Amino acid sequence: MCSVLSRVKQAQRVAALTLRLRASTESLGCAVADGRRFCPGVSAGFEPLQTPIRRYCSRMAQSKGLFFRQLFELESSTYTYLLADRETKEAVLIDPVLETIDRDLKLLHELGLNLKVAVNTHCHADHITSTGLMKKRLPELKSAISKFSGASADIFLTEGDKITFGNQYLTVRETQGHTDGCITLVSGDHSMAFTGDALLIRGCGRTDFQQGCAKKLYESIHQKIFTLPEECLIYPAHDYLGRTVSTVGEERKFNPRLTKNLEEFVNIMNNLNLPKPKKMGISVPANLVCGVHDI
Repeated sequence: MCSVLSRVKQAQRVAALTLRLRASTESLGCAVADGRRFCPGVSAGFEPLQTPIRRYCSRMAQSKGLFFRQLFELESSTYTYLLADRETKEAVLIDPVLETIDRDLKLLHELGLNLKVAVNTHCHADHITSTGLMKKRLPELKSAISKFSGASADIFLTEGDKITFGNQYLTVRETQGHTDGCITLVSGDHSMAFTGDALLIRGCGRTDFQQGCAKKLYESIHQKIFTLPEECLIYPAHDYLGRTVSTVGEERKFNPRLTKNLEEFVNIMNNLNLPKPKKMGISVPANLVCGVHDI
């Protein structure tokens, strides 16, 4: 009987030691994994398993020397994007909004950035751009928009053009369909794409006004955006549900409109029956003249 109890106690001590070893190994695995951005697990041999997890914040700064900031305007749910070269401090602003001009200028001043170009991804219908007024505050600033937008600007962009700021650049891809003047701006390393109203997160821009064409939009997205790397981050001009970023791979797989074939997509877009943007009557005329109409 004593020998049986002795063996039981010995087995309990072995089990306790095993649990302590396991806990120690898990703790060590967590410390190592945290530094490498991995989520640890434990195998039967107590060696940490490493499973990569997506961290958008780290991908945002993948381009060496690139500063990036995503900003938001509440009324029109518009995203404005600030990109800058950390070495030279030269910067680009994408889709700035009139109501947030003071915020944007203050941020530029606080960070010591030299804004070279303010670019609109198209002639917006739901808000007025701040590029015209911003040019009055920053005399060296240049405005930019698609050559096919019908709007005025200092720089007219076409397919393949590069917007350079310091050691960084954005490449223009024409993604017409929402309007004739829609462009997508792609970072030099293809890690980020600023898609304007062409491709949204789990959606896309409407095609029922301003030269809209569902077939053209479908082809633009599939040929100009979905051909980027799957891990390329998608930053749209708007989101109405609090989402901030997606990826090419996600949209190719989960976008409820763009996973359909062309015929189905056109049918969906032709039957959205959306109300016109509230500010369309004042926004479009103003944005055709760089946002300085009747200000």
